Amino acid sequence: MTTALETLEQSLQEAIGTSVMGLRSVIRALTIAVVARGHVLVQGPPGLGKTLLSKTLAAALGGTFSRVQGTADLMPSDIIGVHVFDAAKRDFEFRPGPLFADILLVDEVNRASPKTQSALLEAMEERQVSVERKTYALPPQFLVIATQNPGDFEGTYPLPESQLDRFMLRIDMTYPTREDEQAILAQYAALNAPLQTRFAPVASASALEAARSCVDAVHMAPELLGYILDLALASRQHAHLSLGLSTRGVLAVLRAARIAAALRGGTFVAPDDVKEVLPMAISHRLVLAPEAMLEGVTAQGMVQRLLEQVPVPR
Repeated sequence: MTTALETLEQSLQEAIGTSVMGLRSVIRALTIAVVARGHVLVQGPPGLGKTLLSKTLAAALGGTFSRVQGTADLMPSDIIGVHVFDAAKRDFEFRPGPLFADILLVDEVNRASPKTQSALLEAMEERQVSVERKTYALPPQFLVIATQNPGDFEGTYPLPESQLDRFMLRIDMTYPTREDEQAILAQYAALNAPLQTRFAPVASASALEAARSCVDAVHMAPELLGYILDLALASRQHAHLSLGLSTRGVLAVLRAARIAAALRGGTFVAPDDVKEVLPMAISHRLVLAPEAMLEGVTAQGMVQRLLEQVPVPR
């Protein structure tokens, strides 16, 4: 029998697939993040449809949507909001910025200055912002979808470790296959071909809650929990890493593994579920030691080394 979570993923696959082609694994990862209420960092070269993917997901989920374009002159107040003097009330009134939305798309987040990037820290972790000694709550379903180009592109500012750790998943987009790119050209070749980013939402709030209830029923054995902790410990002690997996990262792996298990219709988490979600849950959290970077070691390569180093429980 198809569960509410499986139905949710199928609906998102069909809806988002009308705009972007060949991204089933990416949409699956987005489904995991949405169900877990985790923020998503989408990374890849320009022109692969990262912004289109994010806007289409927002349309599929419904709710209020805001977009912020990362630029060097973007200020924190442009995201959070400002106090404006109301002559009628003879007092300053807070005007919320685009941050106060159910879904916030921060396009090319690494083109914004570090000062502006830091404006998202409190919002992403505590789902609130503090302005002029007052605290303002964000919507309950608040979700940040940030896109970024690779860090070695000109005009980019690397995201600090504290902010990277607040993204539950990092999704790496690569060039499409020949067949997928042919389908993209067939759909968008016409000069007046519209981008399909507006359609009726396919995931209501009740559907999301039903999907989350399915995840709560998935069993996590103590041995599997120990396996995740062993992976975290190995990352913290590895000579090629100067910064390993945080406790927040361990929670991200645990939650993502349970959702991955539920998506395949399972009632318990298996080691393969952990292996499936580990690369996208921890690769952006690992900081390579200088000697490792000189040797050409990558974060993705380190994830595979950790999986090979830590024995799988039986």
